[in-house]
Amino acid sequence: MPRTTRTTRLAGAAAVALAAVLTLSACGSSGTGSGTAKVTQQKDATPYEGTKLTRNFEKPDLQLTDTSGQPFDLRKQTSGRATLLFFGYTSCPDVCPTTMGDIGVAMKKLSPEERQKINVVFVSTDPQRDTPKVLRTWLDSMGSDFIGLTGDLEKVKAAAKSVGIMVEDPVVNPDGTVTSTHGAQVLAFLPSDDKAHVLYLSGTEVKTYEHDLPLLAKGVAA
Repeated sequence: MPRTTRTTRLAGAAAVALAAVLTLSACGSSGTGSGTAKVTQQKDATPYEGTKLTRNFEKPDLQLTDTSGQPFDLRKQTSGRATLLFFGYTSCPDVCPTTMGDIGVAMKKLSPEERQKINVVFVSTDPQRDTPKVLRTWLDSMGSDFIGLTGDLEKVKAAAKSVGIMVEDPVVNPDGTVTSTHGAQVLAFLPSDDKAHVLYLSGTEVKTYEHDLPLLAKGVAA
């Protein structure tokens, strides 16, 4: 499996709600290469344990291919449902599987009725390697109902940028390894207006998702 590296970043638009020190960690086989970036925030009152956004992003206008090989319109096909959105790639050995795995654990704690009210969407930042089949196999270990999307990287980058998340082109190194850099934030869109109201940073604990997912399923305002 090629070596991959992912650096967690926040674009300025998404940083407005934060009051924390974010850890920048390498998403590679060695697990090295960390640093820190400081951003300031105003802590707002909210029933959610995730971070309340002071700017509520529109759901990205994004059409890609899902894991069954069919066209998928993110806005239309998740409209009116709570949606967790994450950009990443299947060959990431740490942050991506950890994040999706933690969400999967929390989703399993919900009732069947609650689970049906939440979409979990994973958008590949490495579409050349993340075919629909590869995505489905990878996601099934975390949530068989998770939505995987892959396709035109330029569309993915534009969609991520629209919600304040950085995605860069994968880079093939001289030794044949691959470096892929992307933000590792999870955005939660409420069903009431299909806008992002809550942000989860890399390293968010399972208990935070366990607390917040029932609220998202009910459409509780942030």
